[in-house]
Amino acid sequence: MNTGSHEPGEVAMAANDAKSDRASDQQEQALGSRAPAFIQARRILHLSWQVGIFVVGLAVVVAGIIMLPLPGPGWVVIFGGMAIWATEFVWAQLVLRWTKRKVTEAAQRALDPKVRRRNIILTAIGLVIIAAIMVFYVWKFGLVMPWKIEDQ
Repeated sequence: MNTGSHEPGEVAMAANDAKSDRASDQQEQALGSRAPAFIQARRILHLSWQVGIFVVGLAVVVAGIIMLPLPGPGWVVIFGGMAIWATEFVWAQLVLRWTKRKVTEAAQRALDPKVRRRNIILTAIGLVIIAAIMVFYVWKFGLVMPWKIEDQ
């Protein structure tokens, strides 16, 4: 007996089982094409839809890669291109799930009090070293810039 069906005469499931069943159904639905049904019904139209999605996603990813050394939100644009691909391709959906999981794990680790304390200590040590180098430079060379600027 399938308790998740909407047919009459079926026994209702417990609340906890229903929630877990819905969560697994949503994960199953999340993988695969999100193209409209009339596009998925026609093979040639669906293939051309996939090519269009791939080309648009590729353009966005290439723009993000170009933005990495140049000013601009490179990584955000790259992940945006991956999200465009994920509307149609399962491999991109799996990559996005993996990335979201890793980002969440990194955020949880960064909020760990021991890690925060270590990061604060390392930052303080780095600032002390930079200040010591600046003091040594001013003591050794005075407040003169390393390049010569002549009055014109």
